[in-house]
Amino acid sequence: MASRYDHPGEQAAKDPIRLLAIRDTPLSVDEVFAAVGDDASGGTALFVGTVRNHDGGSDVDTLGYSCHPTAEAEMRRIAEKVTAEFPVRALAAVHRVGDLAVGDLAVVVAVSCPHRGEAFEACRKLIDDLKHEVPIWKHQKFSDGTEEWVGAC
Repeated sequence: MASRYDHPGEQAAKDPIRLLAIRDTPLSVDEVFAAVGDDASGGTALFVGTVRNHDGGSDVDTLGYSCHPTAEAEMRRIAEKVTAEFPVRALAAVHRVGDLAVGDLAVVVAVSCPHRGEAFEACRKLIDDLKHEVPIWKHQKFSDGTEEWVGAC
């Protein structure tokens, strides 16, 4: 008798990476969510990173993101690692570069899997690894006139 986990929908999709991009234009949660739509997925986890108005005890006025030319290739490497580790049906990730204001979307990632637990775990790994490994740098400008660079997202 076949196990319910033998169903093709329980397996990772052949090509689950649906959208990867670094953009200098505003990001869309709807676009990322639509990219990971999959009829075999019972769970979709979505993370949205926004520019907050403070960091390290100081008020943030604006910030800018810049990236190395290899950043999208690194995003793909990380996405491939996540899809190899989890039964991902669909994955999407977009990151913004350029000048952003408080409240702007900086990064949107989403992962769809057969079950919610897998989706949460895969999405967490995706955003954590993107934050730590993709060569994207943040230049924050504070209300007191100081500024700082923060490496890898």
